[in-house]
Amino acid sequence: MDVYILAYPHMLDAQQFFRALSDGTRLRCLLLLLVEEQLCVCEFVHALDLSQPRVSRHLGHLRDLGIVQDERRGQWVHYRLHPALPPWTHEVLEAALHAEGLSDVRQRLATMPNRPSAACD
Repeated sequence: MDVYILAYPHMLDAQQFFRALSDGTRLRCLLLLLVEEQLCVCEFVHALDLSQPRVSRHLGHLRDLGIVQDERRGQWVHYRLHPALPPWTHEVLEAALHAEGLSDVRQRLATMPNRPSAACD
């Protein structure tokens, strides 16, 4: 299993972070990670009802900004919020979660059969 690198790659500024959040898909991905802690790409695809290439492109952008980390486990790539994100980013995401809710997305995720994250726990 790969080891997470805890060093934060660069200083994330507010403009980069809010620009990342300005896209609805990226925002919902981050909010899902906030509540689920980690998810596989296929879980995002199922929950958001989007294509795998589209989800992977958005997650790759978030990874390049240092907002999320990925870890390969066999055939699956799991994502989580970068553990060294500044505290203010978590406060922003918590506020967005309160406003956004995500009940429909979380309901779809709950109905996914054979979830890889559940199998890895």
